[in-house]
Amino acid sequence: MAAALIPALAPDQPHLLRLPEGMGSASALEEVHQTLRQSSLQGPVALECGDWLLRVPELRDLEQLLQRHGLKLRRISGHSPGTLVAAAALGLDHGRSRPVNGSGSNATASGSSDPLTVHRGTLRSGDHLQVEGSVLLLGDVNPGARISAGGHVLVWGRLRGMAHAGCSGDRSARIVALQLRPLQLRIADAVARGPEEPPPAGLAEEALLVDGTIRIDPASPGWPLLQ
Repeated sequence: MAAALIPALAPDQPHLLRLPEGMGSASALEEVHQTLRQSSLQGPVALECGDWLLRVPELRDLEQLLQRHGLKLRRISGHSPGTLVAAAALGLDHGRSRPVNGSGSNATASGSSDPLTVHRGTLRSGDHLQVEGSVLLLGDVNPGARISAGGHVLVWGRLRGMAHAGCSGDRSARIVALQLRPLQLRIADAVARGPEEPPPAGLAEEALLVDGTIRIDPASPGWPLLQ
């Protein structure tokens, strides 16, 4: 079953492009291309991805395909945190859609049913960002700022303030940053100071609990919510 393109209900609203619920052998790009060949609609589009996991290259290809058909991708929604992370990386408006038939597809990798929170902008001294689920910060955490999450803490930038992952007791939560040099790290009830030596060039790092102690390692390929 191909993707469905539903006309907007009002002139100021986008058309709805919905990917099929069952992910078959065809890619999302193939599903959408088949649908667009049979449509003459133009204007803004809201893409509903459902359970599809779409990474940055796939979303970029979809955006370009829509542009060739006179359609502009305005918003992306879905259940997969990885899709929302990719949408945020491309600067696209995004949000979590409601699960279908009560399925647990909106659960994060840390086991929380809370959605991934994506925050754009640097946290400066005195700021405190706290969320119930996992958080992706597109910016830096400056000294004197704090970031806390019930799940993972992911920083697409420099982490130099304080970070607390798994603040509700999740000991599997991780802290990942492009540059991990915080004043203090906390995972669940474990506390550690950040490393003092310069970070390795061009290598993201992650903090995780190993035998009750916070350890900092090179980050594995793909962030926790993308695996």
